[in-house]
Amino acid sequence: MSGQTPDGERPLDGLPPEQLPSVGGPLTGKGNEPEPSAADFEPAPRQNVFLKELLRSNWVTTVLAIVAAMIVGGIMMAVTNEDVQTAAGYFFQRPGDTFAAIWSAVYGGYEALFRGSIFNPRGADFTAQIRPLTNTLGFAAPLIAAGLGVGLAFRVGLFNIGGRGQILIACAVAGLLTFNLDLPMFLQLPITLIAGIAGGALWGGIVGLLKARTGAHEVILTIMLNYIAFYLVTWMVRTPGLLQRPAGDQPISAPTPANAQFPELFGPSFPLLDWGFIIVIAATVFVWWLVERSSLGFRLRAVGENPHAARAAGISVQRMYIYAMLFAGGLAGLAGMNQIQGSVTSGFDGYIDAGIGFDAITVALLGRSRAWGVFAAGILFGALKAGSFTMQASQGIPVDIVLVVQSLIVLFIAAPPLIRTIFFLPKTDAEKAAKARAKAAKKAVMS
Repeated sequence: MSGQTPDGERPLDGLPPEQLPSVGGPLTGKGNEPEPSAADFEPAPRQNVFLKELLRSNWVTTVLAIVAAMIVGGIMMAVTNEDVQTAAGYFFQRPGDTFAAIWSAVYGGYEALFRGSIFNPRGADFTAQIRPLTNTLGFAAPLIAAGLGVGLAFRVGLFNIGGRGQILIACAVAGLLTFNLDLPMFLQLPITLIAGIAGGALWGGIVGLLKARTGAHEVILTIMLNYIAFYLVTWMVRTPGLLQRPAGDQPISAPTPANAQFPELFGPSFPLLDWGFIIVIAATVFVWWLVERSSLGFRLRAVGENPHAARAAGISVQRMYIYAMLFAGGLAGLAGMNQIQGSVTSGFDGYIDAGIGFDAITVALLGRSRAWGVFAAGILFGALKAGSFTMQASQGIPVDIVLVVQSLIVLFIAAPPLIRTIFFLPKTDAEKAAKARAKAAKKAVMS
């Protein structure tokens, strides 16, 4: 009989009930049972869902991107350290020496970074110990201001890389219009500040106007205007009667009048921190309110999300482009005023931007183009800049290592899937859907 062995036994005889296959069919009454659905299973514990969403969040990815960049930076410190290279020559005889040298190089580098940017426990008094923190805030102020301008443009769908030109024109306008006024401080200082912000806004507004009227790409416009601003300011500081210092033949402007300089916030013991930082905090609050809470900010964000839908909803896309670049240029102008009214008061030339216009792009990317995110990113980059000098002076580590760390932060920020892969973070729903589509497409091609 079928289903029996030659000995007459059935193959399933003797098996315990839990190992027997389930019985179904029309005669058993089990064949028409519905398939189990998601509702038949218990939902995942709430803490698991919270942890999963937390690990998917942008700020966790940002923090881990910084950690990954620091790790790579530490590897570079170790590789370029002379003691590590020497110990590696006899690694197999005494491997402990190599590991000790690596630890000393990496720990010494980041300890010097902390000591030069946050707190110096070796300082003679409390003032000397906290001076590094004030230096960090001073370096961060122009980065935050320019980063706010770049981030605001990003939110409207514009890639503003013209921060350098906007800073240069802001300084030139302030120098031309206000350096010779000789007014009391309560007038000279705000007039100089307003003139610089207006100059930056004017230069940024040119980009917005051309973008709105002709459709020209803002990247090309800002690149070209950067060159125009640089050569224009360079010509001005070489021309007597314009920006060149009176009774001098050097290509540099006159010093910033004392009445136009930002007063020191906590006195002469902290020379790099002045009232410009307070103005930058006010600018951060203003940008947050403008973008997140105002009706104009809603229209700006709508254009950034989908200009076609915004136009269909009755929003003037061209006008929003002009507004966005006016605000972006004005904020870059504020960064320029932090330079000539705070950090560099002895005169300026075509290099007064000191790379801030391009570093602002990095700050805006790290801050996810959000006002307070940009504020935090600016402080981080200010700390890296302030600490790099101590790293070089006390440990002999090139400042270029810090620049590499900054670049790596941007690289990792721009590639969230890479960070999730490195640190084994859960994938987002969008990444899972993209992977499923790729697998389905590959299967279709194979079949």
